[in-house]
Amino acid sequence: MSTILSVKDLSVTFDVHKQGAWPWTPAQKLHAVSQMSFDIKAGECLGVVGESGSGKSTLARAIVGTVPSSNGQILFEGADLARMDTRQRRVHRRDVQMIFQDPLAALNPRMTVGDIIAEPLVTHEPKTPRIEVKRRVAELMERVGLLPNLINRYPHEFSGGQCQRIGIARALILKPKLIICDEPVSALDVSVQAQVLNLMSDLKDDLGLTYLFISHDLTVVQHISDRVGVLYLGRLVEEATPEELFDNPKHPYTQMLLAAAPKLGEFGREVPPPVGEIPDPINPPSGCAYHPRCPLANGRCKAERPQMRALRGAKVACHLAT
Repeated sequence: MSTILSVKDLSVTFDVHKQGAWPWTPAQKLHAVSQMSFDIKAGECLGVVGESGSGKSTLARAIVGTVPSSNGQILFEGADLARMDTRQRRVHRRDVQMIFQDPLAALNPRMTVGDIIAEPLVTHEPKTPRIEVKRRVAELMERVGLLPNLINRYPHEFSGGQCQRIGIARALILKPKLIICDEPVSALDVSVQAQVLNLMSDLKDDLGLTYLFISHDLTVVQHISDRVGVLYLGRLVEEATPEELFDNPKHPYTQMLLAAAPKLGEFGREVPPPVGEIPDPINPPSGCAYHPRCPLANGRCKAERPQMRALRGAKVACHLAT
């Protein structure tokens, strides 16, 4: 399979003022994503997991272009999206679509479901006949599990799971090559989560879709991903197949996440609470960002940032992983 998306040394920083600071106080740099690199091959799903504040959503928005990158490259089929102006990026925008976290908030309450799904098509292909637009919308609604006769209803008339199906249909209307999924099931009930995940998995297989699937839920990522990347404070610390990551985690942070995750058949077990909190991204630690919380950290961890290296079927950024 060919590589469809290649992110190289991507960094995203924001100028922020501390709460209560005087207006003339110089802004500080918040490091949301720091020197991140990974590839996604056509037809696969890369899951990205991490705690809140690890930079997952910022990564998604940098790829689709809603926040600017500070450094690095975002190569989509060889073209650097990070260096394109608005007009150039418009050409590629139809090929990279996004599914959002809050399904209801992502839909315009003043538009009918049919108009919401059709909007990207009308915007990018304005000469498409109205009858063809309506046909494609009805076809997509049926494919994602919605009755086409609901085409003239409004978002508030649907459940959360149905609204997310509408969002999925809207993302598919332009037949994109890459879909960025930013916590697409986190706002749904558990039973509905399974239905939407199964739908997305079936669509991936049937249409040959490529996903970047972002979540804080390890179980969700394990279910849908071909590979999993673990983020910590804007840095990729481990990357492996779900089988390798869940059976043999190599980074201490990954081990901590898995130890704290709920497990089937182990109700009532004692779970060691996570040690410490994610550091301030305005003033990140030196060396390995995880060293203030890591029980194995030594002097080298505090002074030298570990680079990603291959290790027994995985990639890991840890001096001590063996």
